[in-house]
Amino acid sequence: MDERDVTLLKAISDLGTGSPEKLHEETDIPVSTIHYRLNNLRDAGVVENDLYDLDLDELGLGVTVVLEVLTDYEGSYEDVAAKISDVEGVTQTFFTMGETDFMVVARLPDSDDVERLISDFEALPEVDRTNSTFVISREKDTARPLQSYSLDTLLAELADDE
Repeated sequence: MDERDVTLLKAISDLGTGSPEKLHEETDIPVSTIHYRLNNLRDAGVVENDLYDLDLDELGLGVTVVLEVLTDYEGSYEDVAAKISDVEGVTQTFFTMGETDFMVVARLPDSDDVERLISDFEALPEVDRTNSTFVISREKDTARPLQSYSLDTLLAELADDE
């Protein structure tokens, strides 16, 4: 990736759109170049999709629960992660080092659904125990991590030196 690619990705993250016209207005990169570079970024696997972002609160999934999952299993952690990830409402699963084996984030419709979530985890034979934290307020919750970096930092860290 070069400076223009990183600049485009940052603009997509900040604007919340892949519209070549809006990206041109933000970056002054010609629209034809934007099309070409976005196609190359898709081919390289950097850009995965053109999905619309959803406001999960407005959608009705406003309850967030963060769980530590302690397990006892033989075999691959990926198999356990797949079972944990299949629990309805789980949006993120992380395999971790330390006492906790997995960190999980779930988005649920209401607090009554938390009991169902915990029961679903307890039904998995590999799960020994969970520690659940009910999120009171999400102060930062973004699907666009590039928003948390300045363009200068992204260029310094991600752009190939020419």
